Amino acid sequence: MFRHLAASGDFNVKVFYTWGQAKGKVIDKDFGIEREWDIDLLSGYDHSFVQNTSSEPGSHHYKGIINPSLINEVKAFNPDKIIVYGWKFKSHLQLMRHFKGKTPLYFRGDSTLLDDAVGFSIKKSLRRLLLQWVYGHVDFALSPGTASDKYFLNAGLSANQIIRAPHAIDNERFSNPSDGNLSYLEESLRWRSELSISDHTCVFLYAGKLQCLKNPQLLIRAFLRLKSNYKDVFLVVVGNGELENELKERYSNEINFQKYIHFLPFQNQSMMPVVYRLGDIYVLPSNSETWGLAINEAMACGRPVIASDKCGAAAAMIKNNENGFVFKAGDENDLYNCMEKMVNADLSSMGARAQETVQHFSYASFASALQSLA
Repeated sequence: MFRHLAASGDFNVKVFYTWGQAKGKVIDKDFGIEREWDIDLLSGYDHSFVQNTSSEPGSHHYKGIINPSLINEVKAFNPDKIIVYGWKFKSHLQLMRHFKGKTPLYFRGDSTLLDDAVGFSIKKSLRRLLLQWVYGHVDFALSPGTASDKYFLNAGLSANQIIRAPHAIDNERFSNPSDGNLSYLEESLRWRSELSISDHTCVFLYAGKLQCLKNPQLLIRAFLRLKSNYKDVFLVVVGNGELENELKERYSNEINFQKYIHFLPFQNQSMMPVVYRLGDIYVLPSNSETWGLAINEAMACGRPVIASDKCGAAAAMIKNNENGFVFKAGDENDLYNCMEKMVNADLSSMGARAQETVQHFSYASFASALQSLA
């Protein structure tokens, strides 16, 4: 995204990375592995890694990002506008408070109210007061979709302060290989052959962290029911995480899982366009997901998607019977019904419509949103 903005010629961009991870491998607590991204994320735009003095650095808590020099570094760049990604970090909130009324502040976030309990509570009221205070420092919110619009309105912003700036991934990278090697589809077909998946098999795919919040166990249960009624279906589960051993131990005993289901380890970014093509349908069964960029990625690969209604992207991107299905989070029967419909659907047409859909969620669309505020 930052590279696209800089290359457009319409923006002079400098990105201040506040966590402080510049290079090398890091421990990903959710995946439970050591990883290092294998694609270039830093060329093509000006950036700096601001020193983070937190004793426990990370984005999982307020004091995980403490940058004493951040405000002075931003002042030295002398920006016309500032985009802040996330406020639940000490340095980010300090920056928002410092520049309020001095430099226009755009806030980028994808929080929703999808997980909020219905009805009144003192805790909800106090949280709303806190959010109204926080967003009182913001001039505009860059909202990815309708679910986030409602959140920002609830937090005290007016409708004309909420600017639609869709979440986007590098659609081109997921759509077309650029290295002149085998096409993503050819690579995926070769991989499917190695996994003993026949050409006429309908393959469901989950790729992500194996954690309770993502609820992959719900997908596996629904798939086992589907398998009892349909012969030519297969499930591929890609990723690592807290549930990995439990899921493998439990379900390898229930079925000949090498024949009907495959668990594959974490795959790095360069392989993800191939991973999504291992499946005919991508499934995101999360109990909570502010957006779910995997939906964008799968659609860019021409794959229809089944996602829970707790995924922020579901309402914005998925149209039932056209490019996928939305099911009620945690409802195994509803998920099963959606999967059964997919078995009997024209997946080629649905995949084409999915690829058409994701074109509206692009870097160019995000840049246009910024230009509308010029």
